[in-house]
Amino acid sequence: QVQLVESGGGLVQAGGSLRLSCAASGRTFSTPTMGWFRQAPGKERKFVAAMNWRDGYTNYVDSVKGRFTISRDNAENTVYLQMNSLKPDDTGVYYCAAAFVTDPTSRYASYTYWGQGTQVTVSS
Repeated sequence: QVQLVESGGGLVQAGGSLRLSCAASGRTFSTPTMGWFRQAPGKERKFVAAMNWRDGYTNYVDSVKGRFTISRDNAENTVYLQMNSLKPDDTGVYYCAAAFVTDPTSRYASYTYWGQGTQVTVSS
């Protein structure tokens, strides 16, 4: 089992920044890929970014490339999502997820463990 706890969400104006954290515990060695997804009100959960925290390979959805950065602190078993130049369309609940696969995939079904989510609201 892997437990994931997100933090760092909040309310920010457009153009601002937030850093989300995802603290992982349990059998983290079994889940080399960590990802972030977001879910806007009334919409399905969608991929944002992912990283293989063994080799550092990353993957981003096109809409956040150049604005968001996923990183990790292996010693702390924590994955971060630095979000800059935020837009109202970035609003949603952000979920951290862990997968057994080594490819930092955008595929929702590849992720086995999920956190409870943290709310990000970007005002215009």
